[in-house]
Amino acid sequence: MFRSSYGRKDRILKQRHRDAYWEHQKWPEPTRCTDCGAVFSGGRWTWMEVTEVVHEVRCPACRRTADRYPAGYVELSGAFWCAHQAEILNLVRNLEAQEKQTRPLERLMELDLQDGYCRITTTGVHLARRIGEALARAYQGKLDYSYADGDRVVRVQWRRD
Repeated sequence: MFRSSYGRKDRILKQRHRDAYWEHQKWPEPTRCTDCGAVFSGGRWTWMEVTEVVHEVRCPACRRTADRYPAGYVELSGAFWCAHQAEILNLVRNLEAQEKQTRPLERLMELDLQDGYCRITTTGVHLARRIGEALARAYQGKLDYSYADGDRVVRVQWRRD
């Protein structure tokens, strides 16, 4: 009997999910984003100044924002959130500024403030998770997060009563 080194042939293969915002190619260097001015150089997006631009394209973060398709969802709730809303939002904005310096594709998309609840959307999973971890570290509370779609989307929930 012939035995293949690749294993069984009758197994069910999982469908691979593709991220539409993941770039399958490297852009010619330097490439500048037409919306935010980030520059693709050295194989990554940075905030460097360039004198001569070879190519212009919209970066993945600007495309996500334009399409209103976030990669991270952060949900804040509870009595503590209501009492310290301005302080917590200041922490969130400071975290975004820090993250954006080193990772130009990690940005806040939208802050949806409702009565006793806040929903924050981000362009990347790193910023969403970092916001949740910073809130749990600074103010304790209950932090839950879950990844969906093969680690391409994260949902972070923080609550303190």
